[in-house]
Amino acid sequence: MLYAIIAEDNDNSLDKRLSVRAHHLQRLQTLQDQGRLVLAGPHPATDTNEPTEAGFTGSLIVAEFTSLVEAESWASDDPYQAAKVYKNVIVKPFKQVFPQ
Repeated sequence: MLYAIIAEDNDNSLDKRLSVRAHHLQRLQTLQDQGRLVLAGPHPATDTNEPTEAGFTGSLIVAEFTSLVEAESWASDDPYQAAKVYKNVIVKPFKQVFPQ
C-alpha cells in the first residue's frame, strides 16, 4: 500500500537539512531502485523552486510500504529526524487515483 509521509520543518533548519541531505537522498534512491517511490520533495518556504536562505517548510514523500508500521519506522529513521530538521511528521495511508 502507498503511504504519505508529511513532514514539517523546524524554523531555521536549512543548515541542518543541508548537512544530512546526501544521506536522506540515498535512502530515497533505495526506495526508487526498489520501485517503491512515487514522489518525494521539499516544500520551499517561498514561491520559487530555489528558495536559497529562505529554506523549506517541510517535505512530502509518497512510497509503498507493507504496512503503516513499516512506513512509520522508515520515516522515524530518516536523517532529517535525527538532525532535528523536522518538528512534526505524519504518516498515513494514501490512495493514488491519478495518474493511473
